[in-house]
Amino acid sequence: MPLAPGRARPHTAPVAQDLSSPPGRRAAWINSLFVDHAALRLLWRNWGVVAPGRLYRSNHPSPRQLRAAAGRLGIRTVLNLRGHRDTCGSDALGREAAAELGLRQVDAPLESRGAPHKDRVLRLAKLFREMPEPVLLHCKSGADRTGLAAGIWLLLQGEPVEVAMRQLSWRHGHVAASKTGILDAFFREYAAFQKAHGPKPFLDWVEQDYDEHALRAAFKSRPWADRLVDGVLRRE
Repeated sequence: MPLAPGRARPHTAPVAQDLSSPPGRRAAWINSLFVDHAALRLLWRNWGVVAPGRLYRSNHPSPRQLRAAAGRLGIRTVLNLRGHRDTCGSDALGREAAAELGLRQVDAPLESRGAPHKDRVLRLAKLFREMPEPVLLHCKSGADRTGLAAGIWLLLQGEPVEVAMRQLSWRHGHVAASKTGILDAFFREYAAFQKAHGPKPFLDWVEQDYDEHALRAAFKSRPWADRLVDGVLRRE
């Protein structure tokens, strides 16, 4: 029966999140493999060791990959930089696997094509202080948001910004000439400030000096790189 004008449709749980029945679980796997491109991630792990025994990085792990990492490395926390996604099969399957393994699941969504939000950077720093290690951090492809978060973690350990920026690299599929290059520009802003004004702790700079609006206005990407990242690689 058609709904009356102006009346909202009743909310129903997305099929991709329903793992309680065989059809729901099958739908979640189909969504994960073919809509969220997990089929490609079965071949390209995009794994990285940021600090042995403390921090590891990857693209969105499958349940099997997560179990393997937990067993081999003693992972205690999964840091999801995509955030909670109601209709994503990869999200549902990953959360179920983390719960079964007794891992702490933490959501800290970041942007890959925008100037890092000050409040999100500060929240991420707080989470890094609180999360049980070792930590596995991931986004979808493990190239951009994961590189940003790994670089921030290194800065919080006292590493120089040049070392942090290496987490954003071609090796992990990061294309600095595209819109995702604004993440490199974020680190360069911090480096330029220190060169002009002398050493300053990273979080103090974020709180007192960083201007995300100015960074967004100043950054320009290259069209060919945007076509590669958005059209060919179809990054999130």
